Parts: sequence; structure tokens; C-alpha cells
Amino acid sequence: MTETLLVELFTEELPPKVLKQLGKAFATELHQQLARRNLLHTGSAMTWYATPRRLAARLTEVHDKSPDRSFDEKLVPARVGFDKDGKPTPALLKKLAAVGRDESVVNDIVRRDDGKIEMLYLPSVAAGQPIQVGLEEALNEAIERLPIPKVMTYQVAGGTESVKFVRPAHGLVALWGRTALPVRALGLVGGSVTHGHRFLGGRDIALAHADDYESALLDKGRVIASFNARRKAIEDQLQSKAKELGSTLHHDEALLDEVTALVEWPVVYTADFDKEFLSVPQECLILTMRTNQKYFPLFDSKGNLTERFLLVSNMEVPDPTNIVDGNRRVVRPRLADARFFYDTDRKSKLETLVPKLANVIYHNRLGTQLERVQRIRKLAGSVAEHLGADVDAAERAAWLCKADLVSDMVGEFPELQGVMGRYYALHDGEDAKVADAIEQHYRPRFSNDAVPEDNVAASVALADKVDTLVGIFGIGLVPTGEKDPFALRRQALGVLRILIEKQLPLDLMQLLELAHAQFAREMLADSVAVDVHLFMLDRLRGYLREHGFSADEIEAVLCQSPRRIDLVMPRIAAVREFRQLPEAESLSAANKRIRNILKKTQDVGTAPELALLQEPAEKNLFGTVNKLLPQVTSLVEAEDYADALKLLAGVRSQVDTFFDEVMVMTEEPMTRNNRLALLARLEQMMNRVADISKLAG
Repeated sequence: MTETLLVELFTEELPPKVLKQLGKAFATELHQQLARRNLLHTGSAMTWYATPRRLAARLTEVHDKSPDRSFDEKLVPARVGFDKDGKPTPALLKKLAAVGRDESVVNDIVRRDDGKIEMLYLPSVAAGQPIQVGLEEALNEAIERLPIPKVMTYQVAGGTESVKFVRPAHGLVALWGRTALPVRALGLVGGSVTHGHRFLGGRDIALAHADDYESALLDKGRVIASFNARRKAIEDQLQSKAKELGSTLHHDEALLDEVTALVEWPVVYTADFDKEFLSVPQECLILTMRTNQKYFPLFDSKGNLTERFLLVSNMEVPDPTNIVDGNRRVVRPRLADARFFYDTDRKSKLETLVPKLANVIYHNRLGTQLERVQRIRKLAGSVAEHLGADVDAAERAAWLCKADLVSDMVGEFPELQGVMGRYYALHDGEDAKVADAIEQHYRPRFSNDAVPEDNVAASVALADKVDTLVGIFGIGLVPTGEKDPFALRRQALGVLRILIEKQLPLDLMQLLELAHAQFAREMLADSVAVDVHLFMLDRLRGYLREHGFSADEIEAVLCQSPRRIDLVMPRIAAVREFRQLPEAESLSAANKRIRNILKKTQDVGTAPELALLQEPAEKNLFGTVNKLLPQVTSLVEAEDYADALKLLAGVRSQVDTFFDEVMVMTEEPMTRNNRLALLARLEQMMNRVADISKLAG
């Protein structure tokens, strides 16, 4: 017999930033625990719920008990279970009594080798587990496994028992169809009564059936139990209000999730602030409204911030004037603080803040932020020179790029570093290229963020990220497993994206060595440039996989440890194009064969001599290689990798014939070495673009 099962934990206000994660995890874990106990029918479906004061799960087709389970009860070794007359020994009878059986089952006993000795087993049946027992075990296991960021210890109301949970729990619903199950968890006993909205709904709501949960809370409790449904309701109201006002919203998934976790009956109201605050950079206003107040700013058709904003309330009232006015009063001092910080910061020029960086420790083994800025300035200038960019602008931007870290505004809102630096630089009359580079040197900040727009900004961004990578790696703080406290994986990917997406002709190894040279001697490990290069190539593998390239295509290029990262994409694209050619498979296999032959030999020359060639097949291959090598070299130098590989396809027949008709490892040493030299030159030519042997199966 199956029924729908509902389980709800009613709690004090749960942490909003993790509510969605907790809701999913609770229902998923409960579902898995019940499945392990064979209490779910094959088609059982799970629905999760989460509001500020509850976590719940509804599971369909849950059995009233798990099926009986057949198993073999292990008894004693066969040699001690029966005497020489075949009668059960006292040892066997004692074991049977221990498992609740007697001599009457002796004839059912079977013998079986357990891999070491012959043992006696008694075929038995374990009775199925009732839903109440199984649910109590599963529920407590699910609670134990919840990804709770910080556990609270509290006493159960009306008792002395102490329990641990994310927030104190005050109610437990455990309803199987129409039957309340008195399971115990967190010091509570399961029942069928839930609770509505704190102010708008019924205090106690008796559930007649597990399937009534959503509708009863909606109708009697004024609670939208489903997190996703509540989120959708908020999103629809926000869009509707914005459209009414002729404004637009900038999508913010994290804020939408957080607000959804703060309300049970969402209602969106419109409010505004004094227009005078619009003189403050809009990033400051937007951040304080979103971060501190959980408001949704509104923008005009050009993307400029307006004085109006939307707020999501947990109260629906006929006249929301008090709610709106209250939020106006609350936001005003926040915006006034932002304006005060902005005005105060502008009283001093940005460059006057740079010396104060000497008081900010970057890392206790790598010095201060001022010392770091001095390194970044030199490195940015070198990069800009290589790129033909404005060296003075790059060095100036690098010198100022961290100055806003000691400003009042960034001290209050660290998320605005770089953004405020740009505003202050423009206010001071700095070149627009310098100001933009100050803001953009943090790019890309996340996976879909844009890279710096011009080469001045790119020079500073590369210098900043490479200095971090080399410095942190050089003192041995390498990322391990999930731990990456200095975000080195993100920094490495940022460097790679800038080099690839802006197609910058820079030698990555040279850049790393240049960064290493900025540090004091013996401060960093000697191998740091090589170590970081290998680390970045590993990050590059992930980047290329995300762009749809296969593992063998990636290895064909990266196994050569490329230093020009901007050329990796065209090389790997050429490899993909090459492998579609009919000659590709044969040539890849031949290249792999050549590689294996050459691995077993030493001191192979790369200049085969025509006079030592004997067989027609090796003479033909020699002529073809000499003809194609300058052409392939020219195409590679012109970065025309696809045509270079297509040209190589023309050597297939000569290679196949060579291996069919010529014995490379002949006993005569001069002939053997000459043939090896020919293969070495062939391999060198074939692998100018990529190691195509990696494409061989």
C-alpha cells in the first residue's frame, strides 16, 4: 500500500542566503534515505519546500512498510556445527538460540564456502520495516547530513533535552496520507498541524491529507510554501511594477533568491529617495540598496539609475503608506553615508593615497600593497611596451590601481574597488585611458565577465594577476583540492582569457619570469615560473573542454607546453579540422610509431644524408620531406595552421610505403642512424603545429 508522505520542520527564521540550498538538501536527503530503506515505489516523486520558517518535503508513492527481505544467517563453521554422526553440536544449537531459532530448523541449514572455509548458513527472512520506524531513521539521518553553515545548540521547549540544528525547531509534521506518524526528531513528535503566516494566516492549520499541504498553507495560512513558486511570484510582480513605471530592472539572481528566503507572502511596493543622491556614482547607490536593504533599483531606458526602487514586503495591507515611508526613512541615512564617503574621498587626490598603501599588508611574506604596486607598475610597463601600447599610461594606471583600497568608500564597500578608483581618477583629471584601466584591471572578475577593453588596461590586468600567481605560488601556497584562498585558479583563468580573447602576442613563460624578477632574490622558489606555467596549462585544459574540444585534441596542442597562449585556439581548431581528413588516422598512427621508435634510441641526428639512402621508399620520403619542410615552416610562421596540416596530409602515401618496404632498425649502424635521422626530421615537420600522435587511438 502506498500513500503521499509529507514531512515539515517548522523553525525560527532560517538564514536566508542558504535557505534554497537547505530546502533542496533536506528533501533530497530524505528521499534518498527512504529509498535506501526500500520504502519508496519506483515512480515516487519528490517536491521540496522552503520558507523563512520551514523546510518541507512531499514524496509520492511511499509504502506503509518495506518488503520482507530474504537473507542467509551466518552460523558457525561446518566442521564445528555437526558431529561425526551428523548431529548438531552444542555450538550450533547455541548459535541458533542466539538468533532466535531452535533445533527444528536444522534441516534447512545449507553449507557454503565463504572463500576461506566451509560455513553453515540458515536461510531467513527479515520482516519489512514499518513506515514510522523507517521514516524516523531516515529523517534523523537527513537532518544530520544537512549542509548547515553554523549549528545552534538549544533546549527543547518544556524539557531539558539539548539538540543541535541550524535554528530552533518548534514543530514537526509527519503525515502519511491521512495518518499522522509520531516520529521523533530534534526533540519533537510528528503530527499533522502546521502554522501559517506570522501575521496574515492561521496560527494552527490541521492538515487532513499530505496532498493538502500547499493548498492549505496558501488558503488558510497565506504562505506560498514552494520556494520556486514564491520566487516566480516576486519576479512577476517586480516586472509588472517596473513596466507600470516605465522603468527597467537589472537582473540579480542572488538578490532574488535572498529576498525569496525572507518572505512567505510577497508583495512588491514602490518607493523612492531624494533625487539629490543621484549625484553620487550609481554603483554606490545600487550596492547599498541591494546589499544593505535588499531593494531592487529601477533604471531608465538608457540604463541610468532613477530615484525609484522596488521593495518586497512580507505584508499585504490595504494602505502601504507606512511601509513605503518606513523604507524611505531607512534608506536615506544609507545613501547619505555613501554621499559623505564620496565627497570626503574627493577632497584628496587619488595619488596622495598611494603612500598609505605602505600601511596595508598584502601578505606577511610578500610585503605591503605599496611594494606590490611598485612591482605591478614595472611589469605593466614592460607588457605595454611588448604590445605597442601607451607605456606611460599603463605605468600610471598601475601606480594608482590600488589607491582606492584606502579610501572611505571602498573601506565601507570593498566590492567597489576599482570602480571608485576610476571615478576619483577622472575627478582628478587623469587621462581617461588611465581611469578606465584602474577599473578594468580587475577583469575578468568571474566566468562571464568581460576582459579589459584596450591594451593599456590589459597590461595592468595581466601585471596584477601574474604578480599574484607568481608571488603566492613562489612562497608555496599552492591550491589544493577545493581550497584556493587566494583565488589562484580564477586569476590564472583571467590571464588565459585575456591572452586568448584579446589575441595578445605575449610569451607567457617570459611574462612569468619577468614577474619573478620583480621580487627580491631568494624570496620565491627558483622553479616558480615553470610551476605557474604548468598550473596555467592545466587551467587551460578546463577552459578548452568547456569550449567543446576533446581530450586528445587538447593534448595534441598542450603537450608541447605552448608559451604563446594566443595561438592555442587557432592551433587546436586546425587539429580538429585536420582529424576530419581521410589521411589523419594513418598519419597519426605513423607519428605515434615514429615517436615510439625514437624514444628507444639516443643521439639521433636530424640531418639525414642522401648518399646513405638505399631503398626507393626512403629516397621518396626524403625528397618529400625536403620539399614540404620549408612550405610547412612558412605556413606555421604565418600562423596558417590549418593549411600547414593539410599540406602534411600529402605525405601519407610516402610514409605508409616507407614503413611497408624499409627496415629502420637494420643491423648496419650508418644506415640505421640515417633512417632514424630521416624519421626525426619527419617527426619534427609533422609536429610543428601539434603532436598529432595524440590523435591516434
